[in-house]
This record gives sequence, C-alpha cells and structure tokens, in this order.
Amino acid sequence: MARAIWSGVLTFGLVTVPVQLFTATEDHTTHFRQLQRGTSDRIRYQRVNERTGKEVDYEDIVKGYDLDGDYVVIEPEELDEIAPGKSQVVEITGFVDLEQVEPVYFDRTYYLAPKGEEYAKVYELLRAAMEKENKTGIATFVMRGKQYLVALRAQEDVMVLHTLHWADEVRDPHQELPALPERGQTKGKELDTARQLIGALSIDWRPENYRDTYEERVQELVDAKAKGREIVSEEAPPEATNVIDLMDALQRSVEQGRKQRKRPSGGRGKVKRLPTGERKAGKGAKDQLEQLSKGDLYEQATKLDIPGRSKMNKNQLINALTKAAS
Repeated sequence: MARAIWSGVLTFGLVTVPVQLFTATEDHTTHFRQLQRGTSDRIRYQRVNERTGKEVDYEDIVKGYDLDGDYVVIEPEELDEIAPGKSQVVEITGFVDLEQVEPVYFDRTYYLAPKGEEYAKVYELLRAAMEKENKTGIATFVMRGKQYLVALRAQEDVMVLHTLHWADEVRDPHQELPALPERGQTKGKELDTARQLIGALSIDWRPENYRDTYEERVQELVDAKAKGREIVSEEAPPEATNVIDLMDALQRSVEQGRKQRKRPSGGRGKVKRLPTGERKAGKGAKDQLEQLSKGDLYEQATKLDIPGRSKMNKNQLINALTKAAS
C-alpha cells in the first residue's frame, strides 16, 4: 500500500473534501553506485563547510540568498510562515478544456484520493461532474515549501493531479532555438503523402505494448559482464533523409505502414519473437526478423550458436537466422 506524500483539502466553490496525494509513477531505471576505478570503494558525498572542511549536521543548515557576496539568511520556518494562502488547501479557481493546456507545461503526475470513506461521495461527485463536462480543474497549493500550479483531471475511477510549470518557466522556442521553419513551406503532394503516412501509422494507444528496450539492454550488459560474456553493440542511427529523396521515402513509408497494420501482431510497438525450434522458413520468417532490434537478433543467434555472430551487422544476422530457420 502506497503512503500519502501530502494531505489537505480540495475546494471547488463552497464545497470542501479532505484528500490525500499519492505518487502515480515509479522509476524502473537501473541504479548504479559510484566507485573509485580499480576498487570496490564507494564514493560518498558529505555536507562540508568549505572554510573549515568539517562536516555539518543537517539541522545546522539554513538557506542563504547571495547579494554580491553578502548573504540574506532565511530559516526554514520563515518560509513556512509566508506560504501563500493555506498550505493544506488545493483550491480550484476555474475549469478549462484539457486541450488548452500545452504538453510543455506538464511536469509530474499524482493520484488524488479521498482521505476517508466518509468523503468518498463528495469526491466522486466532483470526479463524475468533471468527466461528464470533459473539463480540467486549475488550482494552486503548497507542498514541501513550494507552491505549485496544478491541473486536476478525472479518470475512470480516480482524480489525477498534474503539477504544471509556471508561465515564466517555459522558454519561448522562437527565442531559444537556432532555426525554425516558416509555416506554409510544405504543401501539395508531399504534404498529402505525409498525411497518408500518419493515417497508415495511426493506432490505438495501448501503453502495455511498449517497453523500455534501453533498460533491457542495460540489464543484459550487467548480466553479460557478470558472467564474462560479450555483448553486441547497437547500430548507429540512420542518416537524415535527403530532400531530393523525400517523396520516394514518404511513399515507401506509407506502403510499409499499411503492411504493418495488416500484419496481426497484437498491436504495433510490441513485436513477437520467433520461438526457438518453431521459426517459419522463407520470407515470412525474414519479415518477422526485420522487426527485431539488433540486440534481439543477436540473442536469437546466440541461442542457435551461429558462428561469427558478434561481428555481424543487422542484415547479416537476419540472413544467418533466416538460413538457420530454413
């Protein structure tokens, strides 16, 4: 059971419901410890006074704002005292269409739950009303010494709270980026074909069809090094499309996208591997192999003990596996 990271009240109009905030996501990244090269000695960081070199206890640390070398010292409780409004209140000030909030403003996602069963009816009333109206509540609240701008959205059974960036935290792309194309530069047959490509690649959103293949490769690397095995590196990214070849690349992409939609694969983004000993011979097997990454192909080649596999590129691995399947 997850633990609440914040508790308070949610208000909309004159209606108030006690709520709790829970983290909605978790990190699956492989975490490494820092060691000194050539040893198993851990590297640790300490809070050290840069003048005396002595370690400082956490409770003896205060905040200081630098004014040209002179510091204005702020105590933690002083920040709590000036928290805007009531720090335990999420106050909805208005409702907007979710499409109006540009993705660049979204930061973190949390689940918002009623604090007890006795508050479930009021909570569900707001969730259901927001769902029916397809609206998102905009609010502010204070958590851990910081004020947040948030968007509250109704999902099927729960309300979700997204923390948002403030307007002055979002950079203007026209000022920050070195070059942006002018609108209206693309039109005619190229634009029509690009739209066909989007249509050919349009799918239903199924997040379970996707997996973190880089994290899988990190785990394979750790496992291989622990067992003294070699691991094959991935191929370099493809070269940029030449403007002269753009139309041809678009047309071929449309055909490829249509073939992928016809292929019964259980959803795009999740590719079935060929079971060992049951691989189909001929073009069908090659088509399925082409959907795999170089790492997956190397894994299949290792199971079949194909000689010279560590020096093969992706196409050579596909050819070798197709030959073995035949």
